[in-house]
Amino acid sequence: MKRYLVLLVACLLLTAACSKKADETSAAPATTSTTTAAPAAAPHEHEAKKPEPPPPVVIPAGTAITVRTASALGSKTSHAGDAFDATVAQPVSIEGKEVIASGAEARGTVVEAQAQGRIKGQGSLQLTLNSITVKGVPYSIQTSTYQATVKGKGERTAITTGGGGALGALIGGLAGGGKGAAIGAAAGAGAGLAGGALTGNKQIELPAESALTFTLSAPITVK
Repeated sequence: MKRYLVLLVACLLLTAACSKKADETSAAPATTSTTTAAPAAAPHEHEAKKPEPPPPVVIPAGTAITVRTASALGSKTSHAGDAFDATVAQPVSIEGKEVIASGAEARGTVVEAQAQGRIKGQGSLQLTLNSITVKGVPYSIQTSTYQATVKGKGERTAITTGGGGALGALIGGLAGGGKGAAIGAAAGAGAGLAGGALTGNKQIELPAESALTFTLSAPITVK
């Protein structure tokens, strides 16, 4: 009997010890894992600034533009509405800064081309520029009209050319079997102008590479 009591007490003590250990385990604080966030990348204090494009330049009305024609033009060979190509012969500068470079492409239109009649009538050739390319960008333009007229009667024939602030006269005489002589030509405002030449049948003809000066009749803004 005594032995049973000892075993009972031992079992009770063992049970109490296990219960206490389980309570201590459950009461222990849970371990949490914390991840430290990486600091955000600091923004650039000074970002590289892109260079600002140059401001537009206004080429005022009245500016002279001298070009050289790429092909021949004439009162008999050309027709109204024909387009012709040219290149800028002299650079154009505004306030000391070059805006249109020499060699820039230009394009024009034949406004009128009328061959002179054999007996009477007046031959004429009128041209104008309508576009110019600046730094690869084409711009529409409005210019004065280059005009050349020819009229003759009897043994005397005259060609008068004008446009872009320049005027010239070429008079050919047939007396004495001569083919004609240039009497005079005057250019205004320093503008270059190619005078018309008489062909055998008294027509106006401008050969390729003729220098013609046009004047802007309206301003243009280029970038």
